[in-house]
Amino acid sequence: MGTVTIGVSIAVPEPYGSLLQQRRADFGDPAASGIPTHITLLPPTEADTSALPGIATHLMEVAAAGRPFPVRLSGTGTFRPLSPVVYVAVVQGADTCAWLQKQVRDPSGPLARDLQFPYHPHVTVAHGIAEEAMDRAFEELSAYEADWSCTGFALHEQGPDGVWRKLREFAFGGAVVPPQACAPAKRDTTLPAH
Repeated sequence: MGTVTIGVSIAVPEPYGSLLQQRRADFGDPAASGIPTHITLLPPTEADTSALPGIATHLMEVAAAGRPFPVRLSGTGTFRPLSPVVYVAVVQGADTCAWLQKQVRDPSGPLARDLQFPYHPHVTVAHGIAEEAMDRAFEELSAYEADWSCTGFALHEQGPDGVWRKLREFAFGGAVVPPQACAPAKRDTTLPAH
């Protein structure tokens, strides 16, 4: 058949997602317009198109075992000099993200793969751009905070144009939402574009 490049991620919801995507563009990251703001569970991975139904079944099973959980972003971090990335840190929900990505990449499943670096949940806000722009991203988003309840994840495909498009969403199977996940979003430190 053919191959596609897929990824699995947790979407950063509105209004946070659009704001961080715009800030990424403002810092000069050319990939910003083609990458919805997210927390990665499976990095870009080549897959046979014939394997997509089995992948969807696997992801449904992972989601069925998951439960809604609170996510909180706060401040910035960087992977430099190892990797040219500045990110907003996941300070609540990171353990659950780590558990989910491990289930997604389960060695017995269709998405088994090794990672180039140890898994560290984050939201990229600058990647592979000039050092001065990376420094600016690190500084200008250092006070950024956002909270929401994560209720699932999605499978995306990267098109020939480099744009990532959602193929399917997978809601968690838990009918009971923990009280802390129901709390309304408390903060969104909206920073003006510079």
